[in-house]
Amino acid sequence: MAAAGNLYIIAGGAPDVVAACRPLFEAMGQKTIHIGDVPRAANLVKLSGNFLIVSVMEALSEAMALIRKAGVDPHRYYDLLTSTLFTGPVFTNYGGLIARQEYKPAGFAAPLGEKDIRLTLAAAEALRVPMPLASLVHDRLQTVIARGGEELDWSAIGQLAANDAGLADLAR
Repeated sequence: MAAAGNLYIIAGGAPDVVAACRPLFEAMGQKTIHIGDVPRAANLVKLSGNFLIVSVMEALSEAMALIRKAGVDPHRYYDLLTSTLFTGPVFTNYGGLIARQEYKPAGFAAPLGEKDIRLTLAAAEALRVPMPLASLVHDRLQTVIARGGEELDWSAIGQLAANDAGLADLAR
């Protein structure tokens, strides 16, 4: 993504420092958002974004397991979701992987997702912010890794929901 210039850059720091870095940011990304004067705030914003992504994936995974268990075609369900209420890239990209149960090759490997959620939880603890959903998705990612999913995409939490529902392990 960086080589293609497709990243969204979240920058934190003094405005003059961010301005000096702007040519580098423009080479790597399509948009730079200066989040504030505190550099570590940019990292926390990135981590919180990844928390939201994996939380959506968990919800999609559970919903897909439910409809699959009822005999509904997950591809038709995915088409319905992504053509109506949930048209954003998190739903279209990760929802498709979960519907197809296609977790290789990893676009973002499960251990990277686990690390980001672990760091999110550490920041939440330091700031005294309860994040029960972050704890849940952290456990889900740890389970993927514990079951040999180090090389799977973090969307492989979709397979956990399918397995929890008693559906055959069809992950590819």
